[in-house]
Amino acid sequence: MSFLDTLRQWDEAVTCVDKKNQTEALRIFLAIAEPNSKIYFNIGCLHLLNKDLDAAEKAFDGSIRKDEHLAVAFFQRGITFYKKERFEESLGDFANAYKALRANQLIDYKALGLRYKLFACEVLHNMALVEAHLGNWKNAQENLMKARDYKTESKLNLIDKAVQSILRQKLFKLVEFPTSELFRPNKNYVAELEKKDYLGKAKVKNTIYIAISNASKNDYSSIAFFPQVVASVKPQDQFSGFAPLQPQVQDGPVTPKEPEVFRALEGKAHMVLFEFTPETSDELAVVPGNIVFVLQKGADNWASVIFNGRKGLVPYNYLQPLDISPTSKIPEGITPPPTHDPPMRPKRTPATERRLDNVKKESKDDQCVVKIHFTFNFAISIPMGSTYQVLIGKISEKVKMEATSLVLSLTPEATGDSVIGANTNMESVWGRAKDGHLTMWCKIYEPPQEPQICFTALHTYESSNPEDLSFEEGDKIILLSRITQDWLEGQCGEKTGIFPASFVEEQPVKEQ
Repeated sequence: MSFLDTLRQWDEAVTCVDKKNQTEALRIFLAIAEPNSKIYFNIGCLHLLNKDLDAAEKAFDGSIRKDEHLAVAFFQRGITFYKKERFEESLGDFANAYKALRANQLIDYKALGLRYKLFACEVLHNMALVEAHLGNWKNAQENLMKARDYKTESKLNLIDKAVQSILRQKLFKLVEFPTSELFRPNKNYVAELEKKDYLGKAKVKNTIYIAISNASKNDYSSIAFFPQVVASVKPQDQFSGFAPLQPQVQDGPVTPKEPEVFRALEGKAHMVLFEFTPETSDELAVVPGNIVFVLQKGADNWASVIFNGRKGLVPYNYLQPLDISPTSKIPEGITPPPTHDPPMRPKRTPATERRLDNVKKESKDDQCVVKIHFTFNFAISIPMGSTYQVLIGKISEKVKMEATSLVLSLTPEATGDSVIGANTNMESVWGRAKDGHLTMWCKIYEPPQEPQICFTALHTYESSNPEDLSFEEGDKIILLSRITQDWLEGQCGEKTGIFPASFVEEQPVKEQ
């Protein structure tokens, strides 16, 4: 099956999904002889929608086999394993999805044809849930604490509710992929399918085209198409990036005109020679063959680059300048990246060291470094003598929780005078500081449970009404609510219902 035939069927299948005809869409997808990673993913989603978990697992296997870096495919297969109660494998796939995020807050798949954003905090949320199923409550809590570093405003309640559940060793709801979303073929390229002349050849204009190919994996779905851009479909083409192609008309101009796309690009084009794995959030992951655009080169041999719409830092000695001007010669065959080990990573001040340096600078004079024991330990720098509101506000910002949900104390056990609150004499608190350092403990506030009100049945009460609570003389009844002055709602054993207040006697709290 040709690439164009695959594209037509792909477009026809997603159109069926839009018309709520998932059965026909699945039939069309399954008829494609050589599905790419995105089509396999779509097949898996439709099987998952039909609750055919075995078929869904097999389809996501195919998607991952075609593209081992497709984080959302790992995420979906992890959900499939979760539904099959294969928790160890589910945890492994969620971990792979998190790894594929490469320390980013999210991946937006819109550019690849999928209207979906995969959030790191949601992946970690599901990892925590699976750990809870396995009885690893400590690991579950650690994953949720890590999720706090990635969560956005829209995900605040999701993570906070999960944390509350974990602290009580209770399970919570799985984050699932929206069933209606699928990878779609590029609209512009689908539209070009209809622009054919009578010989069946696509009509072209007098312009220069840029090919962006990932043909080395035979997965043409990952080719990005832009206005006035086409892609190489040669299976032997190992190039991944930008390269000029010649005009396809005989009467074209002798000197090619520079297309708009060249003028729109920022920076100088470079080819990546070695795989680079980031160690900090401001660095960018790239692999050999990628084309990046260097915006600025620093004196420390680090370059600020842009790649796939994202900016970050990459070692400049991992790059090689590349000429992609309209007059550049077409490569006869792309030279493979060097096989030797990459050069030494340029030295940078680690982000953790920079933060520690900032704390040390602030600790001078009237600054106090406060070490906080929470579910994880951290330190803040705050002016000596600050009010409780300033102190709890800074801690709240650090742990990303509301101040009203936190309890601060000077001892591990938050009891008595050790608790720090709005009415605390802060002078006595700061008086405990030694050499500009102070230690505190912080816990999540759990509202005290009101003591249960219990009754003893004075008489036997039997009723044929299903909403009534029947009991015998001497039974213990727990009050659930007061309906009226004469009628109460309660629980006796496993039964609940309403009963007359005159049939029971309230027991003192101390006797419960």
